[in-house]
Amino acid sequence: MYPPVIVAAKTMFRLLDLRFEMAGTEHVPRTGGVVLACNHVSYLDFIFAGFAVQPARRLVRFMAKDAVFKHKVSGPLMRGMHHIPVDRSAGASSYAEALRALRGGEVVGVFPEATISRSFRLKDFKSGAARMSMATGTPLLPVVVWGGQRLMTKGRPRDLRTRGRTVTLRVGEPMRPARRDDADVITAELHARMAGLLDEAIAAHPDQPDGPDDRWWLPRDIGGTAPTPEEAAAMDAAEKEQRRAGS
Repeated sequence: MYPPVIVAAKTMFRLLDLRFEMAGTEHVPRTGGVVLACNHVSYLDFIFAGFAVQPARRLVRFMAKDAVFKHKVSGPLMRGMHHIPVDRSAGASSYAEALRALRGGEVVGVFPEATISRSFRLKDFKSGAARMSMATGTPLLPVVVWGGQRLMTKGRPRDLRTRGRTVTLRVGEPMRPARRDDADVITAELHARMAGLLDEAIAAHPDQPDGPDDRWWLPRDIGGTAPTPEEAAAMDAAEKEQRRAGS
């Protein structure tokens, strides 16, 4: 099902006149297992990050929360593309499936932040991407997406009508951690590299706010009105508590 979905996505983006500005795609290994680590600013990031490896003719199996696989529309698509469901209360089976895929020479996509960043800056990273890379001896590839939050992100109405927007992608040089490395140290290095790539992507992004009321998609530290990382963390904690109270 993967190739038809890619064609459908490209058709939709042509209709939206969505433009892609990419750099670093030569860093994508053309063969063998790869752990692709991507930042998370929108619900479409898995599609955009998948575009970053298209020049190398690779497909990505993303790890995503199992709720996406239970949805009546997205579920059949996610299963058909062989993405990997993650039950956060019992993640051992999904982790084992990811290791099998990596050892089988596939690209496995991971969002180390686990959830969308409301501040659009990097959140703290989980160490799973580093641990998978170390366990399988596969390269750890940093990828950054910018601009997708204007289409569909957490806490905002989706906007798939505005034409001519840009999604900027940056691919960094692969990291090659050794099995005996410290996963926390590798994760910190991954975070630092992706923070640098994010700064590059923001600086290279050609789109500007449409007016004073359209600065919500820019981080606060560069003149936007998105929540600060601290405010975003408080919002995430409140949402988590609300879910716990409702369960």
